[in-house]
Amino acid sequence: MMKIDLLFKNANVLTLDNRNRRARSIAVADGKIVGIWEGFEPPKSAVEITASTDVVDLKGATLIPGFIDTHNHILMYGLTMGQVNCGTPPNQSIKEILDVIGARAKETPDGEWVKGYGYDDTLLYEKRHVTRSDLDKVSPNNPVVITHTSGHLSAVNSLTLQLAGLTDEVSDPQGGHYGRDENGRLNGVIYEPAAMAPINNHIPQMTIGQQVDMLGKASKDYVAQGITTNTDAAVGFNNLEDLEVHLKAAEQKINPMRTRLMIMHQQLREGQPFGGYSPAQLDLELRERSGGRVKLDSAKMFQDGSIQGLTGALRLPYYQNKDVYGDLIHHQEAFNEEVLDLHRRGFRITTHGNGDRAIGSILAAYEYALSNSPRTGHRHRIEHVQTATTEDIMKMRELDVAGSFFINHVYYWGDRHKQIFLGPERGRRISPLAEAVAHNLLFTLHSDCPITPISPLFSVWAAVNRITREGHVLGPEQRIDVETALKSMTIFGAKLNFDESRSGSIEIGKQADFTILETDPTAVHPEEIRDIAILATFIDGNPVYGQEKVKTT
Repeated sequence: MMKIDLLFKNANVLTLDNRNRRARSIAVADGKIVGIWEGFEPPKSAVEITASTDVVDLKGATLIPGFIDTHNHILMYGLTMGQVNCGTPPNQSIKEILDVIGARAKETPDGEWVKGYGYDDTLLYEKRHVTRSDLDKVSPNNPVVITHTSGHLSAVNSLTLQLAGLTDEVSDPQGGHYGRDENGRLNGVIYEPAAMAPINNHIPQMTIGQQVDMLGKASKDYVAQGITTNTDAAVGFNNLEDLEVHLKAAEQKINPMRTRLMIMHQQLREGQPFGGYSPAQLDLELRERSGGRVKLDSAKMFQDGSIQGLTGALRLPYYQNKDVYGDLIHHQEAFNEEVLDLHRRGFRITTHGNGDRAIGSILAAYEYALSNSPRTGHRHRIEHVQTATTEDIMKMRELDVAGSFFINHVYYWGDRHKQIFLGPERGRRISPLAEAVAHNLLFTLHSDCPITPISPLFSVWAAVNRITREGHVLGPEQRIDVETALKSMTIFGAKLNFDESRSGSIEIGKQADFTILETDPTAVHPEEIRDIAILATFIDGNPVYGQEKVKTT
C-alpha cells in the first residue's frame, strides 16, 4: 500500500498514451503519477489515504494531460496588456483606430510613446494600412507605433521616424523594407524586424521588474487555458533583457508553468553572449538560474515573414498582387553556413517559415547541415508551415524535420488567404495536417499568441473542423480527428520537447501535470470543442488554476 498526496476519483481520464487507454481514478505522490485505475476509485488495498491526502471527486469531469503550447510569445502578450487595442473587432475603420490612439495621446505627456497593437488592414473599411499622415493628425507630439496583427509589420507617425533617424533616402535592409507613397516618401508602414530595428532602439522599455509582473499576469491567462508547459518562441531578439525576465519570473515562481525558450540565433554567434556555448552548457545555465523551471528549446531563426503582411516568401506570386513574391530573410549560402554551424555545435534549430519558398529554403539548409554533419534525433523544426506542399511535407519526413503548425490561421485568415493572398487552390490547403498525419510527421499545433488568443482547445477545434471566420469549411480533406488533435498539444508536444518520457500523457512515473475539462472533447459535436470550459489546471500535482472549482476533501 502506497501513501499518496493527491487522488482523483470519479473521473473520465483520457491518458492519450500510445493505446489511447481510459481510466477513472489517478493517484499522485511527490509530483508524479503513481497509480491509474479503471475503477471510479482505486482498490482499497492500493493506496493509503491520510489526513494530508487531497481527494478530488471530479464527478465525471474529464482529466487529460496538461496542454503543451510549443510556440507563442507570452512575454510579448503580457506587454500588450497596457497598449491600445487597434484590432478588428472592435475597430472597423481607420477613423476608429485614430480615435482610440488620439484618446491615449491626449492623456499621455508630450514626448512619451503611445503604443498600439493588432490592426489588420484587410479587415478595415478602407482596406489599407494606417499611415504616418493618419497618425500625425491625432498624435503630433507623441511618437506612435502600432503593431500589425501579423506581428511582422508596424505603422508609425512622423515623430517616430524622426527620432529613429529614418528619412526618405533610407535604404531597405536585408529581410525587410519601408513602405513608401507614390512619390517615394516613407509612408510610416514598416515591414519586418530588420526595418523596425532603428525604431526599436528608441522605444523605452519597462524595467525588468515591471516586465516580470506583466509576465506573471500573462501566465495566469495561460494556466486558465490548461497550459502546463509553454515555449516562448523568440527570446533575445534585440537583447537578452527578455531572458532575464523569464528567469526571474520562474525563480520567483511568478510564472508557475514549465518554460522552454527559443534563443535567437544572433545571440549564439561568435562574439555574442552565448557564442562559445554548447546547448548543454546553455541549458544548464538556464536551469540553474531558474530553479529548474526554464529549459533551452532551440536556436531560433526566421527565413520569411507573414502571408497576410505579403512578406511570406512564396514560389508563386500573391493572388491579388501578381508582382509580389515575399522575401527571404537570409541569402541561401549564408543561411546554409549558419545552420551548419549551429547543427555541428549540437543545437536543435527552429526556423520560422510561412511561405513555401521559405519552407523549401529551410529544408535545403537542413539538408546541407545533415549531409555535412550527419546526426540522428535532431528534431529540427519548421514553425507555422502555412503553405507547405505535399513535396515539402515528404521532404520534412525524409529529413526527420518536425513541424509546428499555426492552425489558427484557418479561422482568422482562411477566408482572406483564399480570396486575397493565396487564391482558392493554395488557400484551401494551408496547414496541411492530414498530409502530416499521412506521412507520419511529428507535429504540434500552436497559437502564436498574441497573434491569436491563447487557447489550446480552440486550436484543437480549428484542426478538427477547419471552419473560417465567415463560417466556411476550408480544405475539409486536411481535417484531423479529435484524439490526434489533442495529442498534437500533449504527447506530440512532449516528443517535440525531447520530454516524452516525463510528460505529455497520463502514465505511471510521469509528471502530474493535468488539465480538467468540463466535458469530454471526444464525446461532443466537433463544433462544440472550443466552448468546453477549463475547470482546473495542475502542475506537479499542485493546483495552479481552478482549485475552487474542483474542491478537495
